[in-house]
Order: sequence, then C-alpha cells, then structure tokens
Amino acid sequence: MAIVIHNYRWRLSLAKGETKYDELEKKLSTRPVITVPSITISSDFDGAAIDGKAYANKFTGKYSHKILKGIGHNVPQEDPKSFAEAIFEVDGYSK
Repeated sequence: MAIVIHNYRWRLSLAKGETKYDELEKKLSTRPVITVPSITISSDFDGAAIDGKAYANKFTGKYSHKILKGIGHNVPQEDPKSFAEAIFEVDGYSK
C-alpha cells in the first residue's frame, strides 16, 4: 500500500521520485508523439477517458483503443485473454 500512496504523491509533485529516472521523466513530461504501433486499453469505469480520445492524437503509428468491461488497472491479471489478444493484434500492425 505504501508504494501506491507514494505513486500518487509523486504524480502530484508532493514527493520525490527515483532520481535514476529523472532524465527519462523530463523527456516524457514533454509528452512526445508515440510513433510505434499501439493499442490502449481502458475499463468501462474510466469515465470521461473511456473512449481514449483525450490522448489518441499522441499516436502517429497505427493505433486502436479497446474498452474492456469489469476490469481495473491490472489488465494482465484481470483479463489475461484480452491482454494477450491485444499483444497479438498490435504485433500484426507492423507486418
């Protein structure tokens, strides 16, 4: 539980992160365009972000978005079949 709480504190800039990742964090904070084939996944409880439209313009490679019902934020454990299918699907995007 302490890791989860620290993650939220870090994301709100209330706690320091891992200094070894500072350069990577700096680069990611510029929100670079993602050029590789990608699939994003949301849950049916993600509210306004459910459709993925808020960040779809960040992807310039082939991109799709999936909405899975009844899952949380741990897709590989909560819906391993859908997660595996998404991996196979995105692998096919580059062929």
